[in-house]
Amino acid sequence: MSEKHQDVALILKLYELRREEGLRRARRWYFTEFNPQSAGDVVKIFGSGHDGSAHYRMITSYWDMASSFVNNGGIDEKMFMDANGEHIAVFCKLEPFIDEVRETVGMPDYLRQLQTLVMKTPNVNERLDRLRGVFLRWWKLAQEPAAN
Repeated sequence: MSEKHQDVALILKLYELRREEGLRRARRWYFTEFNPQSAGDVVKIFGSGHDGSAHYRMITSYWDMASSFVNNGGIDEKMFMDANGEHIAVFCKLEPFIDEVRETVGMPDYLRQLQTLVMKTPNVNERLDRLRGVFLRWWKLAQEPAAN
């Protein structure tokens, strides 16, 4: 199997794992219910014992791990970036607070792999801002009585 075929197989495996029911629930929660307004909000959910904490940790650790594979040459970066965008979406909710979160929890490298990969994205700041607008709209819709 060629190197490119191995990269394709790994990217498809990552996609397949995203379809697992627990991860699907976590993704739905992260993108529609999790709406941090401060580092304190992130730290609170990170350290709590309820489902939101498990969902948060599942999503962030999944994408930090996938980013590590790319950053360390295990998966072709261009191919990964062309095929994925969710890692950027995950980071956009945390980016304004990440330095303070790291300091508060005493983990200076927390989600460093994810951040490193996301920051390589062309026009990353514009993309992060655009995604924040999308997720704010999704969160507002999820708050409406008809959505519940």
